[in-house]
Amino acid sequence: MIPLTLADIGEENTIIKVGGNSDIKQHLNDLGFVAGGRVTVINTISGNVIVSVKDSRIAISKEMAQKIMV
Repeated sequence: MIPLTLADIGEENTIIKVGGNSDIKQHLNDLGFVAGGRVTVINTISGNVIVSVKDSRIAISKEMAQKIMV
């Protein structure tokens, strides 16, 4: 289990756990980051992470990405 920030670009991963306080968990859940879901890191730009989740591309901060374990 590693944080999403350490996942290889282009490799599809399964989300194992989403950490953080309840507000952060709810925000990430609303974006589609749920345990058992699939996520692919598309690119990293200036510390931000661009991911593909549920057929959408989303940019999240490095701090948020570190709370998503794959």
